[in-house]
Amino acid sequence: MKVDVSRETMDLLKEFQALAEKWNSRINLVSGSTLPAFWDRHISDSLQIFENAAPFSGHWADLGSGGGFPGIVLAVAFRETDLSFTLVESDQRKATFLRTAIRELSLTNAKVKCDRIERIPSLNADYVSARALAGLPVLLTFLDLHLRASGEAWLLKGRNWQAEVDEARENWAFNLETFPSKTSDEAAVLKVSEVSHV
Repeated sequence: MKVDVSRETMDLLKEFQALAEKWNSRINLVSGSTLPAFWDRHISDSLQIFENAAPFSGHWADLGSGGGFPGIVLAVAFRETDLSFTLVESDQRKATFLRTAIRELSLTNAKVKCDRIERIPSLNADYVSARALAGLPVLLTFLDLHLRASGEAWLLKGRNWQAEVDEARENWAFNLETFPSKTSDEAAVLKVSEVSHV
């Protein structure tokens, strides 16, 4: 998948890939089976949010950041905007990796909060992202807590995304816009806004 980013952004993302692959032998940041296709499976996949979202300022919360997908990738791609990123990760070792990546890539627009998503006070974020974190019904409880009323969430979902949407609609009202994934025929990028309990 071709990604339209600057040379400097591409260089930083390659640096991040090298760092993640180095750490992956000690901490399971991504599945070992995906390492040969690391760029497409993780970086290009995360960049789909950058290609579809158009924010220039505000607070972006990445929930369950894990190995930095999509949080670190987006912080790199949006580093010349006025966005600030909070990466939420409860695993101490992964949080340490994220802080290392932020330092080594000189990302002054990002910080890490090491705690459980449901335990921290509302982040009141303008934007929220998540990838491979939980089913949509659970994600909506997180959005209800951390996404401001006028905000939008960008969620990378796999092959069961339509079933998750149908289940979520039983208890939640929300606006939904979908974009076909460029990295998997069955996956989708979901843009969710105006979340409320039914």
